[in-house]
Parts: sequence; C-alpha cells; structure tokens
Amino acid sequence: MSDITDLGIAQLRDGVRAGTFSAREVADAFVVKVSKAKALNAFIVETPDHAIASAKEADAARAAGETLKPLAGVPIGMKDLFATKGVQTTAASHILEGFKPVYESTVSQRLWDAGAGMLGKLNMDQFAMGSSNETSYFGNVISPWRRGGGDNAPLAPGGSSGGSSAAIAARVVPGATGTDTGGSIRQPAAFTGISGIKPTYGRCSRWGVVAFASSLDQAGPMARSVQDCAILLESMAGFDPKDSTSLELPVPKWEANLSGSLRGKKIGIPREYRVDGMPPEIEALWQQGIDWVKDAGAEVVEVSLPHTKYALPAYYIIAPAEASSNLARYDGVRYGLRELAEGQNLQDMYAATRAAGFGDEVKRRILIGTYVLSAGFYDAYYTQAQKVRTLIARDFENAWMECDLLLTPTAPSAAFALGEKSADPLAMYLNDVFTVPSSLAGLPAMSVPGGLDKGGLPLGLQIIGKPLDEQGVLDAGLAIEQRAGFTARPESWW
Repeated sequence: MSDITDLGIAQLRDGVRAGTFSAREVADAFVVKVSKAKALNAFIVETPDHAIASAKEADAARAAGETLKPLAGVPIGMKDLFATKGVQTTAASHILEGFKPVYESTVSQRLWDAGAGMLGKLNMDQFAMGSSNETSYFGNVISPWRRGGGDNAPLAPGGSSGGSSAAIAARVVPGATGTDTGGSIRQPAAFTGISGIKPTYGRCSRWGVVAFASSLDQAGPMARSVQDCAILLESMAGFDPKDSTSLELPVPKWEANLSGSLRGKKIGIPREYRVDGMPPEIEALWQQGIDWVKDAGAEVVEVSLPHTKYALPAYYIIAPAEASSNLARYDGVRYGLRELAEGQNLQDMYAATRAAGFGDEVKRRILIGTYVLSAGFYDAYYTQAQKVRTLIARDFENAWMECDLLLTPTAPSAAFALGEKSADPLAMYLNDVFTVPSSLAGLPAMSVPGGLDKGGLPLGLQIIGKPLDEQGVLDAGLAIEQRAGFTARPESWW
C-alpha cells in the first residue's frame, strides 16, 4: 500500500470503512506530516488533538458496527477565516491574534458533524486580501513547487487560500476549506496543481466566516481531485437560517452523480478572455482543454461576454467598499488587539489599534473602499460599479442561451516568485482577471490542473457554470481531469 498521506479523501474514507487501515492510523500519519512541513508555513495553529479525537470516534463507531459518517476518518485543514470554537481564529491578522471564538462557523460545524477531523488552521492572505499569500501577519506561505532549470526561488502558492493549496499539494492534508471572493480558491488551486470549486453564491453558509466582501465571499472545498471536492462540498453546503444570503435548497448528491461524459453539452469559449499579452503556454493549454471537452462529447461554441474588460475595475471598487464597512468592527474595544497608551482618548485608541493591527494591503483596501463610499464619490464610483456588475451578470445570462458551461484559463500565468509582484498592486490584482467575472455574477466555477509550463509548474483550466449547476461544473472538471492525467507533484524539499 502507498503511504497513507498520498491517498485522497475518497480513498481514505473507503479505506477506513473497509478496515484497510484505522482512522487513528490516518490521523497519526497526517499529524506527523504536518510536523515535518513547517518550512512551508502553511499552518498558523496545529490541532492534532482534534484530528485524533475524531479518528477515535470513527474507529469506535466501526468497532460497534455503526454506520460511519460521510467523512469518518478524514482529517482536513481549515482556512483561518472560519471561526473554530476554542481554537484561535485570526484571519491571518495581528488585530485578531489570540482571538478564540466561543462559537463554530456553520461550514466547519457541518464538516465536524460529518466526521472530519481538523489538523489545524491554515495560513492565508490577511482578511483574505491578496493573490500570493504574502500579506499574512504570520509570514508568507511558500509553495511546495519549484521551477525547473535550477531556479530555486520560493514561489507564491496563490491567494488568499494559499495555506490550503500548499498543504494539499504537499500531501500535508488530503483536503481543506477555502474561501473565494474574486478567485481565492481557483487561482491558488491552479498555482499548485490541485482542484478547487467556488459554488454558487449562497450554497455554503457565510455565518462564522470572517467577512471581506459580503456580496462576493463564498466558501468552497479544495482537494487533489474533482471527486474529493464533490465529497467535501456535499458536507459543507446547505441552507442556514443564520445567513440571510443562504439558499434554501436541498444539497444534491454531487459525488454519486459524477460523470465524465459531456455528451449533449455545449461548452462556450468567451472571446474576450483572449487578453493581450497572454503567454503562449496558456493559449496552448486552453486549446488542449477545448480538445479534451470535445473528446468527452461536448460541442464547442464561441460566445461573447462584452463587459469582461470592466470586471476587474468594478470588483476593485465593490470589494474594498464592502471591506471598509466590514472591517469597521475591529476597533480594539470588544475583542482582539487593543493599543492604548496613557493620555490617549477613544479616537486615539481606535487609530493606534487599527494602525498596528492591520497590514498594508488591508489598509490600502480600507482606504479605497472608504473613498468610493464617501459622499462626493459614491455615485461616481460605487453606484457605477454596481451597474457594471449587473451588465456582467447579464452577459452570462445571454451566454447561457448559447451554451451550458464556459471553459477558460484559471490564471494568466503559472506561479510567480515571492516578492516578484508585491511592490506593484496593479500587477498583483491582474492575477484575478479570469476569475473575477464569475464571482461578480455569483456563478459556480472550478479550477482543475491541466498541465505544466516550460518551467515544470502547474497550469489550471477553469469551468464556469450556470447558477446552481455545480454538477455540470464538476462533470466537466472530471472530463478534463480524466484526459489531462495530471499526476505531477512537487519534490519534497521541506
């Protein structure tokens, strides 16, 4: 048998059920792996006791002849944006350092109810603001991948869910939660050669998830295969009365209904996604993806999404505006950091606390958001961006009259070196050029690995679906996964 930590979620689940190995053996193997991978800086907090306790419960249930829970024997990583009762939850910020919630997020509670164990809280861009995992107060997450040709520069694992992507790619966890506001599940998945899906907005509860941009944030799973993502998503999704944006709909059996056949489906290729300066390798991968979906039985058609070029500007007005509002609650009064010097008044304490507690990128977005919401500029910027958002959503609605799914690249490049783009915020924001439009429209979208660039780094393909058509997205992802045969993995150096 291969090393337990090489197995995916479905294999671990099935192996525990069959008695091939015990849940405790699984938990112990991953706990050791976590302890050996500290050089990646993927974890902010390690929770081996949680994983072992869940494993003991699974083994006891099997010994008693009870029906095992859906994720019994499967330990996972939890992005540090999800509130975990009694376990530090910081959103990778200084202002929340030491904060231990007295409640559990709905998504994490559903995963624990399904039998999963937690190996720890995963590092991320601070308050989910970033595309490279360089904005965390707890230091950069480092991708387990390295470029070929002797270039040993540490690479970005993508962001904001970079701790999740790095840990999964390095086989430190078999799966993890992520959140996606403008591409923060899909882009890191593409950078590290794993799969990740952002479901339809409202499929997964946002209750207990530290808010960035409330009309965009959506939780989703990340794992090494499409099937594993489907398994996790089934346990994460569902109506939550505590979240006013939660969709009151039954959770489909995505795993059981998985099919790699796309017969009868039309796949749209949006012409506006062929952006200037796109690397030839991305173009070639996209064409390869088109050939794969044709081989799976799909008909390929060209479609137009004419307002695509306005998606990034609209996003970087709407998201900071909502962030400015959401982050106003961190004031040093009720919880988290408080900077207080003798002789200060309340306003001084607010200013000192926020100055010390927020990182540069968070401050930048708060300033942008406050500016576009100010009395003199609200209509000129925020109102106009919301109108553009409506037009972008309408573009997708028109496209669905011609096709069932869309196929695009996930990111405009492979992973870049840490520090390569951090001095240029605009260059960093362009990483989201292919992922932001579907986020603005609230659509399900998934990244699956399609191949390697000339430097031996992963490249991803993105599938975008109609509202609530996670099944179609997963099926297309499976079709690509089967044909890509992506088995590359990073060499162990940590």
